[in-house]
Amino acid sequence: METKLSGMGVALITPFKEDESIDFEALTRLVDYQIKSGTDYLVLLGTTSEAQTLTEGEKDEIINFIITRVNGRLPIVLGVGGNNTKAVVEKLKNSNFRGIDAILSVVPYYNKPSQEGIYQHYRAIAEASPLPVILYNVPGRTSVNMTAETTLRLAADFPEKIVAIKEASGNLEQIGDIIKNKPKDFFVISGDDGITFPLITMGAVGVISVIGNAFPAEFSKMTRLALAGDYAGAREIHLRFTELFNLLFVDGNPAGVKCMLSMMGYIKNKLRLPLVPTRIATMDKMKSVLDCLNVKY
Repeated sequence: METKLSGMGVALITPFKEDESIDFEALTRLVDYQIKSGTDYLVLLGTTSEAQTLTEGEKDEIINFIITRVNGRLPIVLGVGGNNTKAVVEKLKNSNFRGIDAILSVVPYYNKPSQEGIYQHYRAIAEASPLPVILYNVPGRTSVNMTAETTLRLAADFPEKIVAIKEASGNLEQIGDIIKNKPKDFFVISGDDGITFPLITMGAVGVISVIGNAFPAEFSKMTRLALAGDYAGAREIHLRFTELFNLLFVDGNPAGVKCMLSMMGYIKNKLRLPLVPTRIATMDKMKSVLDCLNVKY
């Protein structure tokens, strides 16, 4: 499983038409862009996809469409999570995961479970899932942090099923603790573009990226250079994007990256409420960064 999770995975956005229906023509362009640009794997129906505003029918359409379009050329990770453990377990038991290589499952949000509650939630998922499981810790969205102790406990107790964590806590000390004490075959994946480079130098295997939607060739190259130990080359690319890392998130995700992709001609700058497009002031700053990067828009 390591090779499938190494490098740059992209948390794919969902393009919409002006009437807010799914733009499958734009989705075709995006998937092809990822494949030809060196992306290592795709992550479907994660936070960046606006999955919370998609119907179950739309989710099935997106999954089937992308699996068909990819046609085995890239591994695919599917977001399957929630704050109702029983419902997540039922989905894992009853869904058809043909064409999917692993699932990404977020720490339960809103309920604010204890560490023991988080452990038991993932235990139920591990016992029900037919596929390898990637834990997803993103306290900025879930309101609760999964500690290094809980992560390591899960990794040790379910080595055949829980294979990695996407860590988006931004806590380098916590992530370092996981990397230092994890089992050999458990992998740490950066959940933040802006700290991917330092995390790889610490022992992370790559990133599940947002910025990779717009710059897959550049960011996958940075990731590969860092993994190969060419820190000077990786750092040069990393530093070129530092301002953009912030701009893409200042008005929320995926508003920033959708704005960027719209400027580049891949999609319409359309989101579903309660999300709205990024502000004009942010857009103008993005244009300045694109000029500096010599990107046409």
